[in-house]
Amino acid sequence: MHSDVVASRSAEHRDSRESRNGGPQLDAVSLAIIEQLQEDGRRPYAAIGKAVGLSEAAVRQRVQKLLDQGVMQIVAVTDPLTVGFRRQAMVGVNVEGDVESVADALTAMSECEYVVMTAGSFDLMVEIVCEDDDHLLEVINRRIRAVPGVRSTESFVYLKLKKQTYMWGTR
Repeated sequence: MHSDVVASRSAEHRDSRESRNGGPQLDAVSLAIIEQLQEDGRRPYAAIGKAVGLSEAAVRQRVQKLLDQGVMQIVAVTDPLTVGFRRQAMVGVNVEGDVESVADALTAMSECEYVVMTAGSFDLMVEIVCEDDDHLLEVINRRIRAVPGVRSTESFVYLKLKKQTYMWGTR
């Protein structure tokens, strides 16, 4: 993304983004830096600076601020199968009582990689990554179902992962 494109983002667009989630204010340059890192998390700060019109040092400072504010993370994304986790599942959870307390209990489990409160048939959707079917059974049957407030679960075992990206950009 070139600096002239970055500068063209309207103030109106930025203002609507800032008020939508109540999080840190992100200007057009910060958004462009995020987009650069989504394309390649190892892209050098000098190359990012050239693309967005900042010095390498200024990019480094902005990236650190974005990390400190929890706006983004820079991590190595692995294929679970290649690192010994042969079973993944999405588990729909119905809750009796306080959904947030159940969600908090599930987020504390290392196997629960993704926990989201939802509207619809389930109160929570939980992505689980396990070593094998026995491990998955143990997590669902002995740990998730044992959490106070869990009324029922429905498991959707992954047969094959067709797409997983983190390239949604910024808006």
